[in-house]
Order: sequence, then C-alpha cells, then structure tokens
Amino acid sequence: MASAVISRFAPSPTGRLHLGHAFSALAAHDLARSAGGAAGGAGGGAGGGRFLLRIEDIDRTRCRPEHVAGIVEDLRWLGLDWDGDVVFQSQRLPLYAAALERLKAAGLAYPCFCTRARIAAEIAASATAPHGPEGPRDRMAGPDGGPLYPGLCRALDDAGRAARIAAGEAHAWRLDMARATALAGPLAWNDARAGTVAAAPGIHGDVVLARKDAPTSYHLAVTVDDAAQGVTDVVRGADLFAATHVHRLLQALLDLPTPAYHHHALLTGANGERLAKRAGSPTLAAMRADGVDPAALVARLRAAAA
Repeated sequence: MASAVISRFAPSPTGRLHLGHAFSALAAHDLARSAGGAAGGAGGGAGGGRFLLRIEDIDRTRCRPEHVAGIVEDLRWLGLDWDGDVVFQSQRLPLYAAALERLKAAGLAYPCFCTRARIAAEIAASATAPHGPEGPRDRMAGPDGGPLYPGLCRALDDAGRAARIAAGEAHAWRLDMARATALAGPLAWNDARAGTVAAAPGIHGDVVLARKDAPTSYHLAVTVDDAAQGVTDVVRGADLFAATHVHRLLQALLDLPTPAYHHHALLTGANGERLAKRAGSPTLAAMRADGVDPAALVARLRAAAA
C-alpha cells in the first residue's frame, strides 16, 4: 500500500498573503486532501493525506508576529485547514546546526568572510579583465540571473580561517560545490510537469548554507525540514524550480529522502508580471475587506489550476 501524501505550505511572515500564495496553498492542500480521502482534524484521517503549515521565519529582521497571525487568518478565510501544530523554523535551529556540522565535517563547507561590496568589486574587476574565448568564469550567471559567487574565500587555508573566526570576524558558510557534486555523483529528481530532471546544482555556484545574520539559509532549512516532517510531495511555484537542483544535492549529502515535486505556473497580474509582495500585489486581507466571496475565489483558483 502506498504511503499517504504529505504536502506543506511554507510561507515567510514578511507580509500579508496575496493570490499567488493562495494558489500555491490551495494546490498543496488539495493534493493532500485528494490522496486517499480527506485527512481532517489535527491528526489526519486514516489512509488520507496530510497537509502541513510551516512558517519560514528565519529572517528575524523582516518576519513579524502579526504576519503569522495574518497567514492563519487568510488560510482560514479560504476554508483551508492543516494537520498538527504549525511549525516554526525559528524553533528548529538545532536541526540546521547539526546538518551544517555534518557538511563541515565532510569538508564540504567553508567560511566566507566576503561582504557584498567586495564580491561586487571582484565581479566588476573580472568583467574588465582580459579573458579567453570562453569568457570569465566568475561572470557566469546563476539561475536567478545574478552572478555566481567568485570563490574568494574557497582557497583560504585552515589556519587563516580559524584565526579569523576566533577573532570574531563575521562570516557565512558556503557549500564547496565542486567537492559536493564530485562526492554525490549524478543525481535526478522528479517533477509532476517536467518529469525526470537531471540535477545540475553547479548552476548556483557555492551557495550559502548559513548566513552572517542567520544560522541557516533557505536551501539548508527547507531541505532539512521537508525530510524531518516526512513531506512526500513538495508543491511550490515555478520560480523555485532551479533551487530544487541544490536541494537534491543536499538530500544526497545528508542521506535524506527525495520527495516528488510539483512546480506550478505562477499567477500574473493584468500587466503580465508575477504576483509578489514587493510588486504590491493585492492581498487576501484587502479582498476580504472589499467583500470578495472566498468560496467563489477558491473556485476560480481551482479552475485556473485545472
């Protein structure tokens, strides 16, 4: 008998939810609730799927308690329920620390003391230097269009790193991508729309595992959390498709299971731009205040997903 589907919705409490969030939450909710019958209640139904709510509140400078309350209010307004207690990443820091220590012990993580200004200066200098026919490696663009980290701290010796850490110099921790991919070997993952995808985490360069201002990063925390919570199916927007390459690598390095992925298309506004907080997209709270019927709204979102 196949195991029950466990999906999750994992917003960051940095603002109110908008239609794009509602679309993703509804897709994850419906996937679980349609898997063997509705789970219902706090524990889920026998043989049914489970839908989890996780609050990704690692960024303490932007996350606000009032936004957590707003997320709960908005989901309730849409008629969505979840199973078990709400999980907060800020309460799971030991899990991320343990994963980071494992990567350090394997020689796959190194401290990075670079400031954004220094990285930008190095990339600018690389852009004006003479290069071979393939162009400057450090100007290669990542999947988000931004330049890859130029590896300034990767070659520092152990003694120098230790001295700078002991002196209290601020630093992040990065994944040594070349070593990590060599150790993991060829990897793949499955997406509901794209099918089998060959993992290519190197497109991201030496990603950050723990930030200077936070003890983890999105990549590390989401990978650890999905495994710890038993998530079988990850439902999220297509804007995170490229990040899955890194998550698949971290799963292999940490001996974690690989869920099935469902990257859905992003909702766009009348101007064709994707709905986002920074773009000032209409919030669910504003729609509720304007008297929008939540049942009709949910029906339209489900129709758009069909």
